[in-house]
Amino acid sequence: MDHRLIARGLLTCLCTIQALVTLAIDLGRTHATNPLWARHARFHVVWQSIGTLLLCAFEVALVCWPGSQSEERFYLAVGLTLLPLLAFLVALAGMKMYGGALSDPNGMPRARVPVFGAVYYVDMNVVAVAAALFVLGGITIIYGH
Repeated sequence: MDHRLIARGLLTCLCTIQALVTLAIDLGRTHATNPLWARHARFHVVWQSIGTLLLCAFEVALVCWPGSQSEERFYLAVGLTLLPLLAFLVALAGMKMYGGALSDPNGMPRARVPVFGAVYYVDMNVVAVAAALFVLGGITIIYGH
């Protein structure tokens, strides 16, 4: 099988997962329908979720649409897939400036990870973004070879 076809399939899967997971989490009870969240914050998370869905649909269309300039469309889709991940990292880096937090007490709990008798708590948003960056890098490498 052609390595570029594999990379396009993997990118399509990553974009689809990015859209579906965002919708599942952000439109659920810990976010958009959480009665403890400010109504304006719930509006913003729904807005962001719909924007992510539309962006991911556009990325999939760029990758799957037949015709000329498929290489350019592939790399544009990679760049667009990268944008929300970079935005997360910028928001993460600036959390102290705006008093942000990765989770709320009534939201998605951090994962409890025991390691050799010690217990660490890991935010799954950070894990998901790191994994997506790693996978996106791998997809780009596969496509380029």
